[in-house]
Amino acid sequence: MAEEPLVVFTPSGRRGHFKRGTQLLQAARELGVDLDSVCGGRGICTRCQVRIGDGEFAKHGIHSSNDHLTPLTDAEERQRESGLLKENRRLSCQVRIGGDLVVDVPEESQVHRQIVRKRADARDVEIDPVVRPMYVEIPEPDMHDPASHLRRLEKALKEVWDVEVAGVDAHVLRKLHKTLEDGKYKATVMVRRGKRLVDIRPGFHDKVYGLAVDVGSTTIAMHLCDLLSGEVLASAGRMNPQIRFGEDLMSRVSYAMMNEGGAEAMTQVVREALNELAQETATEAGIDFNDIMETTIAGNPVMHHLILGLDPTPLGFAPFALATDDATIMLASDIDLMLNPGSRIYVLPCIAGHVGADAAGVVLCEMPYKSDEMTLIVDVGTNAEIILGDKNRLLAASSPTGPAFEGAQISSGQRAAPGAIERVRIDPETLEPRFSVIGDERWSNEEGFDAEPTGICGSGIIEVLAEMYLSGLLTTDGVIDGAMAEKTPRIIKQDRTFAYVLHDGEHQITVTQNDIRQIQLAKGALYAGARLLMDHMGIDTLDRITLAGAFGSHIDTKYAMILGMIPDCPLDKVSSAGNAAGTGARIALLNGKMRKELEHQVREIEKIETAIEPKFQDHFIDAMAIPHKTAAYPNLTKEVTLPEPKFAKQDEDSGGAGGRRRRRREGRSAPTEAAAE
Repeated sequence: MAEEPLVVFTPSGRRGHFKRGTQLLQAARELGVDLDSVCGGRGICTRCQVRIGDGEFAKHGIHSSNDHLTPLTDAEERQRESGLLKENRRLSCQVRIGGDLVVDVPEESQVHRQIVRKRADARDVEIDPVVRPMYVEIPEPDMHDPASHLRRLEKALKEVWDVEVAGVDAHVLRKLHKTLEDGKYKATVMVRRGKRLVDIRPGFHDKVYGLAVDVGSTTIAMHLCDLLSGEVLASAGRMNPQIRFGEDLMSRVSYAMMNEGGAEAMTQVVREALNELAQETATEAGIDFNDIMETTIAGNPVMHHLILGLDPTPLGFAPFALATDDATIMLASDIDLMLNPGSRIYVLPCIAGHVGADAAGVVLCEMPYKSDEMTLIVDVGTNAEIILGDKNRLLAASSPTGPAFEGAQISSGQRAAPGAIERVRIDPETLEPRFSVIGDERWSNEEGFDAEPTGICGSGIIEVLAEMYLSGLLTTDGVIDGAMAEKTPRIIKQDRTFAYVLHDGEHQITVTQNDIRQIQLAKGALYAGARLLMDHMGIDTLDRITLAGAFGSHIDTKYAMILGMIPDCPLDKVSSAGNAAGTGARIALLNGKMRKELEHQVREIEKIETAIEPKFQDHFIDAMAIPHKTAAYPNLTKEVTLPEPKFAKQDEDSGGAGGRRRRRREGRSAPTEAAAE
């Protein structure tokens, strides 16, 4: 009998082998996948809809196909005819497993939906938009004056606004005559960059809006802004639908390499998401789609290429060549955005391969090139982008942290949604935990707390590991100390390792040895990238650290340092910049001059390629320890009493740092899990 099929659920990353014929909904429940269903599996409610990945998924080592499921049932046929079951989806309560599967659970099928915490950050921005409305009155046609409508319009713009027209969009010409007639030869012209006519409206019209978009590998955030006042009128966010093709960037590049039309499929779904978010924000603000005249987009290089319809596969191997690193301007319709026909998009420039337009947005937001302080800026995500420098010199690098910080590959991990544990404290005497969950401001030991945790999100994972280390449950090399089982029943045996029971309720939430390893790999890569830049800068200390990104903005900076995610620095100089990439996109939307400044600055940034730096691996191995194998943390120890270093015994085949060092001494290569992420 062939091996039992492997089923992988995204975005949770949970996986398991199941017998052929197992109901897909049952498999999801056994793995603790967040999948809704209220009709008892009768195919009535349609809440358990899923999408099946089609093609080769190298990360999981399987080929997934809709053919690996049983055929459509009568219930599915009925729901499809009614329009409630979409063409590319199946009801998990109706289908049975017949082969390997990658199963995507759409956001609307999740009980606990992701909270996309990418609201607009408060920021004063000088308003200088590239599109402005200009009202003019022109003479009506006259037999004695043979000038065309356009010529008379250009003359009026010159007289009233001192505008020398250098170009006119075709759709403006097509509706010029009717628009002037409807407005009794009074009209408002949308002028881009003070010279190109991109739209015209009858009469007086002073409304013009724009969209600032941050397309992350995990989430997409969009802000609708008034281009004349700078006000953010509406914000919206959602999971990036590309997650079903791969949780991390390299998995998506691999999908494009191994599946014909894979890149085009990923381009299509992200563009659809942008249109849906545009509709959502416009509806919330109560504005006309036709008044959206400009869009700015920031994203990492893979997202940048897929949005623009460029081949991302060269980014999957050295030398990681970008198709273009320049700022890109085109019609919104060129990327299928259904906005005003004259609406343009401006995609921020990339810095280099794997340091993309999102990092450029962070640079524009934080402006380290104007600072006297030596500042480290870390945009924490599935692929961390790191900027180091001051007004004299800037360096940049990327580190492959993987999706562990987002809750993926963690046994009880989940994304930030109601019910997820996000804060943790452990009593150093009793070793008993208390925690808070998203959606309830009380702690678990406070009166009235009755929330049932459903999992643990990224900020909670950081805190529980740091607290386990501070309380002695975790050794310096990241091993759960089995001897502590004599002091607390929360340390339980799991095969050859141990786990810590954080919550033992309807959902048992544990921290396993594998969970810790995944976080060690992620934080080791993050620290190594930062330390490598410090080497190139010739420094050992930092004046300031800024954590950016939706996840970075919700990390307690003290716990990030205890865990060793970042180098030592005075804690009062470690702060969050929020969604800096999105803020950078918003600055570029509202101020055309800042685009030129950004384009100049990114050309001055020196890119350090971690993949070819031998010292990166050395830094990575030392950074696996908590907080670090060798680096001192004098500023941290002023605020926190760190335990004396304690190491677990490592055998020759251990996955710990000791085993890695022994393998290197013997000439065997150190593991490359972080690079694979």
